Amino acid sequence: MKIKYTHFILFFVAYLLVQCMPPSAEPVLTEINRSLDDPSLKKIIYFQDYQLSDSLIKYFNHKDPTYRYAAALAFGSFKEEGAIDSLATLLKDPIIEVRTAAAYAIGQQGELRGERLLTSNFEQFDSAGIYQPFNSAILEAVGKCASEDFLKALSSISTYQHTDTLLLEGQSKGIYRYALRNMVVPEGTSKMLEFVNSSKFPTSVRFVAANYLARAKDIDITDNATTLIQTFEAEDTPNIRMALALALGKINQPEVLQSLLQRIKTEKDYRVKCNIIRALKSFDYSEVKESIELLVEDENPHVAQMAAQYFVSNGIPKEARFYRDKAKQEDYPWSIQIAFYEAANRHLPSYMLNTKGAVNAELKKRFESSTNPYERASALKAIAEYGWNYKYLSRLFPFLQTSIERTALVEALAKISSNVDFYKTFSGGSRKVSREIGIQFIKAIRSKDVGMMAMAAEALRNENIDFKTLLLDSLPVIKEAQQLLDLPRSIETYNELQKTIDYFENKTTSAPQKVGINHFLDTLSLSRIKNNPAAIITTNKGNINLQLMPLAAPGTVLNFISLVDKGFYAGKKFHRVVPNFVIQGGCPRGDGYGSLDYTIRSELPPLSYDEQGYVGMASAGRHTEGTQFFITHSPTLHLDGNYTIFGKVTEGMDVVHEIMVGDSIQQVSVSYF
Repeated sequence: MKIKYTHFILFFVAYLLVQCMPPSAEPVLTEINRSLDDPSLKKIIYFQDYQLSDSLIKYFNHKDPTYRYAAALAFGSFKEEGAIDSLATLLKDPIIEVRTAAAYAIGQQGELRGERLLTSNFEQFDSAGIYQPFNSAILEAVGKCASEDFLKALSSISTYQHTDTLLLEGQSKGIYRYALRNMVVPEGTSKMLEFVNSSKFPTSVRFVAANYLARAKDIDITDNATTLIQTFEAEDTPNIRMALALALGKINQPEVLQSLLQRIKTEKDYRVKCNIIRALKSFDYSEVKESIELLVEDENPHVAQMAAQYFVSNGIPKEARFYRDKAKQEDYPWSIQIAFYEAANRHLPSYMLNTKGAVNAELKKRFESSTNPYERASALKAIAEYGWNYKYLSRLFPFLQTSIERTALVEALAKISSNVDFYKTFSGGSRKVSREIGIQFIKAIRSKDVGMMAMAAEALRNENIDFKTLLLDSLPVIKEAQQLLDLPRSIETYNELQKTIDYFENKTTSAPQKVGINHFLDTLSLSRIKNNPAAIITTNKGNINLQLMPLAAPGTVLNFISLVDKGFYAGKKFHRVVPNFVIQGGCPRGDGYGSLDYTIRSELPPLSYDEQGYVGMASAGRHTEGTQFFITHSPTLHLDGNYTIFGKVTEGMDVVHEIMVGDSIQQVSVSYF
């Protein structure tokens, strides 16, 4: 009995001990695993697309960091007043990726009070480097929202070592983001010069610094000419070299000119050549003319086009006959021929009436005989270099067959009305001519052609001519035309007309009309794009292979695939090509003003246009995307956080670099892996 009793006591004590122990805690989730099969993630994508901020904020307390991360990132794609305070709670999240997402989203809101929330959560004591991704995100985010006073503090940080890559990237990006907001201080410029001129710093940091020096306005880097020349000449990375070329263009010194001219003779990367041509516009024509003329013969069409355009913007009267002779060279493509005609028409002295008449006769014949709408559009703009052609242009209104030409026609008349020599050209009759041109703009606004309307609205705001007084009685016509527009299809034109209405009524320019949610995101289709969809764009120059990015931009990828499935892109043109910037296509009109009867939302996670070949959505403002996309020739950091990235070129960058205006998309196909 004693043994049995002892066993009972032991069992009872053990039972009590077990009952007193706390229940085992749930495992703490630390991994972020996003999948388009995940029902909760689908909900977050839906809430982001419909900008349901309250529904997103509820996920900030979810036990799974995947959902906290995705919900925080959602606010990087749209602005929501009051969201910052909720996002700030995630700046203390135990998961670094969640903190980083919150910092990015706060920066994207662009609100000044984000500065305090970001800086107060910076992890100063991080000897192990655990928080470097988070701290880096904070440094960049303050560049999007903080005050100019903080820019000085940001620029003065000198404690980061050369090996602190993430922190240095954050610092340099923060200073760069400030510059995009037109905020610069000498300390910031000095820091960027320090970065770019020392090979000890990471290439990624030097790259951002070079782009700052190229793009920042109102900076003085003259005293650093010698060092910058040395850096430029020794630089092996094309992405840095092309930015430094633009930076050197801000320094008008003989040594700089010599370096640029020498480099362009040996440069192998056409993109750097294009930027050198841009930089050379800052120097005296006589010193660069010979080099530019040689570049017109360059084997790369972008370089040749840039060189020809140099003579349009920088030519001189005594060379006008030379431009005309170049225009008549039959071995040049039409775009270069028209550019030289434009240069001749712009720079021919007014007293050379016979030559002027001959040039314009040749241009008009060129326009009338061409069947290429892009050539005809280019010719119209060249014809506009002679102001008295306004009568010829006005007569063309009823006869133009394509949207491309109609938009170009209004642009041509706008060029005439904005010319600084307008009153000299039409001395004695300028008021009459002003009114006649203005009437053509009103006619364009009444045409219901959105491209013509947008161009005309912008032209009426040009203060070179007081259209506001001359055409004040036309204000009801402008308002009526605006109200008849089909929204959201014509949102860009609507906002241009509103600016003109405000201008005519002497009001402060209204905030752009926002596009309401008008397109349903089919979350049931998200699983369809989970397995790395890829696309092939077949053009008349060859194939461009894309890897699409459904996790980064699910709505955009679904929209693109839907358009592909309908055969929408077949036959569309690349209507816009800017050398060493982008090629752009997918416009139903072919002039950049085309769209369908819906818009999709911007999707802006923390991706960067830091390489060539990114595929982004063209936009007329946040959440106005639809069918038009672009592919970058080179890094375009200034687009970060504002233009949706939804793909990347994997093969065919050589084709991208060969595309010119008017080249066509033959078809697009999508495959899944």
